[in-house]
Amino acid sequence: MKRAHSASKASRVGVARDVARAAAALGLANRAVAVACSGGVDSVVLATVLCELAPRRGLRVSLAHVNHGLRGAESDADEAFVRALAARLGVPFASRRVDVLARIREARSSRARPTLQEAARRLRADALRMLAAELGAECVATAHTADDQAETVLLRLLRGCGPEALGGIAERTADRAVVRPLLRVSRADVLADARRRGLAWREDPSNADPGYARARLRHEWLPGLARAFNPALLRAIGDLAEAQRRESECFAAWLEQEMQRRFAWDADGSLRIEAGGWDSDATPDALARRLARAAMQRMGAGRDVTRAHVERIVRFWRSGRLGSAIELPGGLRLARDARGFSLARNLPFCIGC
Repeated sequence: MKRAHSASKASRVGVARDVARAAAALGLANRAVAVACSGGVDSVVLATVLCELAPRRGLRVSLAHVNHGLRGAESDADEAFVRALAARLGVPFASRRVDVLARIREARSSRARPTLQEAARRLRADALRMLAAELGAECVATAHTADDQAETVLLRLLRGCGPEALGGIAERTADRAVVRPLLRVSRADVLADARRRGLAWREDPSNADPGYARARLRHEWLPGLARAFNPALLRAIGDLAEAQRRESECFAAWLEQEMQRRFAWDADGSLRIEAGGWDSDATPDALARRLARAAMQRMGAGRDVTRAHVERIVRFWRSGRLGSAIELPGGLRLARDARGFSLARNLPFCIGC
């Protein structure tokens, strides 16, 4: 069961300074910002600090809350808490209820069915964009912290990923619609700041549920790694993620050029991929792997692809015989036909097509 927490007031420096610097770097001055507020400590602190900064930076802050409805009265209590917080801060508030279980049931097969967390994440992202429009906000600010960054990078590494995935969570999305001002701030610093300010917040029991890999990583593995190897582990992983994102950004123009040259859409919705030029001399491994991931992403299966799948695709591009095919995640099939390669959703295969 969730409960509210509070602590005594004191210094308000620290996180406020870090958020102010991030807000400047993200270009939030004189913009309308909707804070995605769950009622948890991270989003409560972010909302409070941005409201403090608002008069000096010309920010127009509002709070947006997504009610997943997964815990009945507790979910409704979260929404009521955030509504009351918005009233105390004197800012507009809007909420939207989503049906996570219905989204899961929509899947036509068990393979295509998202996990509870995946369905919630997708619905939340869509709902937040709609709430931002309702509130007249130019962007949504989420409360992802340095801990979230480290957890994301390590989970991807443990599950098997390409180098580009180690870029983790970006400070902002490519369209600048979502920004993350707390991304370089640790959860411990956020919690200490909340206690100094005497803030109240809501606790979500699922965040400590060892049934979730992220919870085990958060409460067991990361603290152990920090104690045993590097007390500055969060910063080290954050620096790695930032460096990898910068490298991927440099690679992006070349990748886009190669995709335009090698990929085309067929009338049946399949992705047509050129037959030649896949040997390692013409297409270095780093480029071939990124093209493989890009092909799967274009077919809507990017989240399902591991490094092993990528290597399998590249091998097939380099040695697949006419008439052969391989099965891939997301119900996809990569086939070699007379016109090259075709990536499709298990469509009938014809060698002469």
